[in-house]
Amino acid sequence: MSIQESIKLIPNGEIAIVEFDLVGEKANKLNTPIMMRFKEIIEELKSSKYRAVIIRSGKPKIFIAGADIEEIKSMNKREEFEAAVESGQNIFNMLEDLPIPVIASVNGACAGGGCEMIMACDYRIASEDNSTRIGLPETKLGIIPGFGGCVRMPRIIGLQASLDVILQGKLLNPKKALKVGLVDKIVHPALLEKETLKWAHEIIDQGAKKRRKEFCAKGTVNIVLESFVGKPIVFSKAKQTVLEATHGHYPAPIKAIEVISKTLGMSDRTEALRIERDTFCDLALTDVSRSLIHVFYLTEMVKKQNGLPQGIKVEAKPVNAMGILGAGTMGGGIAYVAADKGVHVRMKDINNDALARGFKHAYDLWSKLVKKKVINKFELQQRMDLVTGTLDFSGFKTLDVVVEAIVEDIEIKKKVIAETAKHCKESAIIATNTSSLSVTEMGKAHPKPENFVGMHFFNPVHKMPLVEVIRGESTSHEAVATIFELSKRMGKMPVVVKDGPGFLVNRLLLPYMAEAAHLLNEGMSIETVDTAYVNEFGMPMGPFALMDEVGLDVCIKVLKIFKKAFGARIEMASCLDALEKTGRLGRKNNKGFYTYSESGKRLAVDPTIYAELTLKEPTNPLTNKECLERGVFMMINECSLALYEDRIVETPHEVDLAMIMGTGFPPFRGGLLKYADAVGTEYIVDQLEFYAQSKGARLKANNPLRNMAKTQRKFYS
Repeated sequence: MSIQESIKLIPNGEIAIVEFDLVGEKANKLNTPIMMRFKEIIEELKSSKYRAVIIRSGKPKIFIAGADIEEIKSMNKREEFEAAVESGQNIFNMLEDLPIPVIASVNGACAGGGCEMIMACDYRIASEDNSTRIGLPETKLGIIPGFGGCVRMPRIIGLQASLDVILQGKLLNPKKALKVGLVDKIVHPALLEKETLKWAHEIIDQGAKKRRKEFCAKGTVNIVLESFVGKPIVFSKAKQTVLEATHGHYPAPIKAIEVISKTLGMSDRTEALRIERDTFCDLALTDVSRSLIHVFYLTEMVKKQNGLPQGIKVEAKPVNAMGILGAGTMGGGIAYVAADKGVHVRMKDINNDALARGFKHAYDLWSKLVKKKVINKFELQQRMDLVTGTLDFSGFKTLDVVVEAIVEDIEIKKKVIAETAKHCKESAIIATNTSSLSVTEMGKAHPKPENFVGMHFFNPVHKMPLVEVIRGESTSHEAVATIFELSKRMGKMPVVVKDGPGFLVNRLLLPYMAEAAHLLNEGMSIETVDTAYVNEFGMPMGPFALMDEVGLDVCIKVLKIFKKAFGARIEMASCLDALEKTGRLGRKNNKGFYTYSESGKRLAVDPTIYAELTLKEPTNPLTNKECLERGVFMMINECSLALYEDRIVETPHEVDLAMIMGTGFPPFRGGLLKYADAVGTEYIVDQLEFYAQSKGARLKANNPLRNMAKTQRKFYS
């Protein structure tokens, strides 16, 4: 990469234009060579005759995406972090101290170090392009802003707005950035260059004044909360909110609060930045940060992949229009994520009521974005106009992809697939949204099985990032690549899996949920088990709450399928037989392990559940440690077979990405197999053997895991 060409100083009369455009890279990133080159340019500007400076990007949808994570990942010593962060702070101080005004002209992603850079500028203008997002996502990597973000942001936009951005790692859209004062102006993308130059000339005409923007609160409540009296209340509430959300598993937000509380209003910039720098270095060396950076890399890997084995280059088909068989909540959710990205959608169902439910679900999701001012009513209507409905197959000849999302009955699905294929063009790809049925078997109903594939969305579609792309025995590379790219376009994280019972995520989850039922049989309370998984382990919900979400009927049905496929590895707890007869479906009928409000909000454990399952009142005879280990180690045990014998996926990376994106497995643990490596396969095997002696053969360690333990091998070698 040519560093000289990656940052150019372009003269424009009295105005100097500094353009970031890293050679050979899709995104502008801040690493040591780039920062050193930027320092040289600042030194040059310091002694120049220019009267204003504009900083912009030569990339179409990226301003500066942040620091180079590869460089952060390569650092292992505190002194390495100390040197890099101090250098960055000093360079941005030089930028802030330039004797001439600097305007940041932002189009596209402006995250992390990019946001910290523009806050060191005097003026900020941004485009209204959908790609423009500005903020500080560092806490999502287990660190805090280190180039002055914790020090400058509260000064510019106030304490409350800063905590909102920094603690949640938010990236603001242009309208929100303007509202909070992070940028001064927003313009149409086509006018950004012209308006920035015009503004620069106006600033020059007015004396080329420097500006150090200071936040000024408006409204009585905000004035009080931003005052000396109110700040302790704001910090206390912020800390309480963070601990409730993270249960103390993520130290970075709490440390960010501490840094901001110490540095807010501090006149000594050097000391304030030292406090920020020291805390950054402390956090960068933690296991949590390493795990979160690992997760970041998992998501970045997907962006560079095509869903095919390494070395196979097959172009994905373009998808301009897609069909959805089965409207309702699932169909409406798929329509929403597709049309939101500009894909024309044709929903088909057997009656108008079902179609109406699909339309309403999509409309309600966009309406929420309107309320949040993410989109306006005109943009909502534009998206709704992309979604049409039908009771027959009219319009299907124009579709590139059709997603089947009907009842989970393989014979019904096969009939529908065969009928659908008759009404589609020969090249159309049909994908099934099944969660457990054989894609290979369904593909036999298609006249061209190479054009049939699985596309398993997780519920709720608009929230869950994962899509399992399931390759049947006859599925072509082209079909896989097309669905993989379509999933990415929809904003999802696709993982390609081989056809098999439960595919990947459900195959690992079902033994985990089944083991929870055994804990219930053994006298554990639902509250105790679920609370341990949430508060101690970090899962978004416990196994019983998860079963309610999935549907108790679905869980039992799939467990029976697994029992047939896997034999002794799956043992149905007796309470599940009783549960099947109760009519409890979980959230679907607001009656499960938990009680629910009329709106479907989960309330408390139903106290009548134990008697209805013919169980005694729980006495909690087991430790939380045993409850957690039995559930999580069962997943790891099953994964060793799925990964090394059945080859459901090829790498541990895919397992970890799928479990985080599909189940909410705690990102701070790096994923299921990163966690397994941290605990050690020897320990996992020993504990499984110990539990198997008294609890049953289902807990015995599988051969691949045993072999790993014998050789002390890790999943990530």
